[in-house]
Amino acid sequence: MRISTVGYSMKQGVKNIGRNKMFSMASIATMAACIFLFGLFYSIVVNFNYIVEKAEEGVAITVFFHEETTQAAKDRIGEQLRSAEGVLEVNYVSAETAWENFKGDYFKESEDLADGFKTDNPLGNSDNYEVYMADVSKQKEVVEFAMSLDGVRKVNKSDIVAKTLTSVNKLVGYVSVTIIAILLAVSVFLISNTVTMGITVRREEIAIMKYIGAKDGFVRAPFVIEGLIIGAVGAVIPLVMLYFMYDRAVTYIMSKFSLLNNIVDFLPVLDVYKTLLPVGLALGVGIGFLGSFFTIRKHLKV
Repeated sequence: MRISTVGYSMKQGVKNIGRNKMFSMASIATMAACIFLFGLFYSIVVNFNYIVEKAEEGVAITVFFHEETTQAAKDRIGEQLRSAEGVLEVNYVSAETAWENFKGDYFKESEDLADGFKTDNPLGNSDNYEVYMADVSKQKEVVEFAMSLDGVRKVNKSDIVAKTLTSVNKLVGYVSVTIIAILLAVSVFLISNTVTMGITVRREEIAIMKYIGAKDGFVRAPFVIEGLIIGAVGAVIPLVMLYFMYDRAVTYIMSKFSLLNNIVDFLPVLDVYKTLLPVGLALGVGIGFLGSFFTIRKHLKV
């Protein structure tokens, strides 16, 4: 396509928006609302997933040894656990450390009661490995692997926590796909209606252009550009709004609910926008293109 033809198509695409101001504004507003909801939903989901991932990293299985297991064998078990698939971190907890942790939890207000065990550690055979996983859904496989190692006596695990976190992740995934599909369908429908109105207004002009030999691509180009512009503008507006609203919302939540400061940690806005910005722009432009392209293909028959 020549430069002059491209210039004509772009000019006509802009004029189409001007001719159908009400429908164009409605499409931009609807697109903006859809992208805003998508961005808002994405921000919530990505932070929720981040919180769940942090919670998963805090879920550990505990690997105990047989009494006759030597320190060299325990070290070998630790190396095998660190090399296992899905394992994030492995920490060795000595019997002394285990007793100090137990004493701190259960003898806080009666430390004198714990003094009677100074020379006799009741947890003498309780040294263990704490094994943390990157994905808690892999807990069963990691437990089975740990139990298969020589020298391992038993493995304590948290089935309820693992199942709950895994179920939550699946639920969030299903809900995300459903909402995104609905938002995309609504956006495409609105832009399709706008382009259809543009075709109706210019039907006679389009008929004359085709009678004098204009190719379908030449006739269709302005409408595709119209859809691209609507999609781009409809994406930029909510993305800019969300960028400035995100930090304020996080600051408000953390100040309003101070108890969350030590429990919940939100992602920085730049980390969220590394994905949200390109995806939001691609959605806007892509929906605009698809809505206009397929509408023209269906209705542009004069």
